[in-house]
Amino acid sequence: MRGFKAPVVQAPSKRSQIGVDWFAFFLADAQVGFGPFLTVYLTTEKWTNADIGLVLTAGSIIALLGQLPGGALVDAVGRERTLAAACTLIVGATALSIAIWPTFYAVFLAQVVHSIASVVIGPALAAISLGLVGHNLIGERLGRNARFSSLGSMVAAASMGAIGYYLSSQAVFFVSAAMTVPAVMALYLIIPADFHREELEPKPEPEYHFVHAAKTLLSIRPLLILAGSVALFHLSNAAVLPLAANLITLRSTQSATVLVALCIIVPQFIVALISPWFGRYGDQHGRRPLLLLGFAALPVRAALLSFSSDPTTMVSIQLLDGISATALGVLVSGAVADVTRDTGNFNLALAFVGVAMGVGASISTTLAGEIALHFGTSAAFLTLAMIGLFAFLLITLALPETRIVEEPVAEAA
Repeated sequence: MRGFKAPVVQAPSKRSQIGVDWFAFFLADAQVGFGPFLTVYLTTEKWTNADIGLVLTAGSIIALLGQLPGGALVDAVGRERTLAAACTLIVGATALSIAIWPTFYAVFLAQVVHSIASVVIGPALAAISLGLVGHNLIGERLGRNARFSSLGSMVAAASMGAIGYYLSSQAVFFVSAAMTVPAVMALYLIIPADFHREELEPKPEPEYHFVHAAKTLLSIRPLLILAGSVALFHLSNAAVLPLAANLITLRSTQSATVLVALCIIVPQFIVALISPWFGRYGDQHGRRPLLLLGFAALPVRAALLSFSSDPTTMVSIQLLDGISATALGVLVSGAVADVTRDTGNFNLALAFVGVAMGVGASISTTLAGEIALHFGTSAAFLTLAMIGLFAFLLITLALPETRIVEEPVAEAA
């Protein structure tokens, strides 16, 4: 059986690796404030639910529509570190704006600008990672990114929760803005000379043509299968935690907040623990085996939740979410890098998969909510489990191994 044999590539310096690690950590710190903490802050400012929903929806729509342009921008410009630094500072500016001017139009504009900046930061971080280690080691690097991002999210959620409790909800956004400063400083630990050390580096075309790039990607069958599988996965996955949180709140009113927080923290801990190993395994043995494991964990998790009535047991079941999150967060990006290796359109392809993810997730909560309303929560969980099973079957039956198999190079006589 043929094995995976990577060409000898000089690894980037420890300083550059640390720079990417801490950028992922502090970026996650900064972004956490724009999640549930934004709703809490706006509620304390006497906003109506309708206005809060409108602002959050506007941000989600911009984030979805901006995926492809964001990825194309990173591919076309090529100055990943500069783009990441500029957009991170913009995220800090929007956090500061929300803290200082919590009026409707100011927050609406800040949400839109924040979403635009965020859809560039993600591809830029992926491009920096690929530029530093090359295609043959991208899995382990993405695993490290996921580990530090999860650690940053956990630290930020705990610290911002304490800050919101002891100081004010407004203070959370001052902290979010402040976290962008060390994030940018971490970027400039990366040594430019460490980029692009892979032996076979595609030569960029003199001009970037979006339409040509899009046609090229649409002709890559494994990419289309991967995008469809990811869309089905998130159609199943996005509504699972909200449904579980609702049940936990109904069945354990006094400790609901703690249990729901554990439902978020437990998977993040699993991601931080196993992400580098998942990435390393994918680099050495192929992406497919652990990708299948991640897809398989979702329908099992949803089915178990449909039969569970104990809140503590429901938290334990969330361990499976950590496995899925690791596989999707690390191995999907690695597979995208594999199938676009010779095209120079890695970030556009990653954005294409991100759009598929966003479409699936946006439908999921509405679909599950309607099913739960008319047929009960157990029926909703079972429906989500069936969709997750279909995603697993699609990727099992249709997606080949994407990791390039290289024959050992014969020694010269």
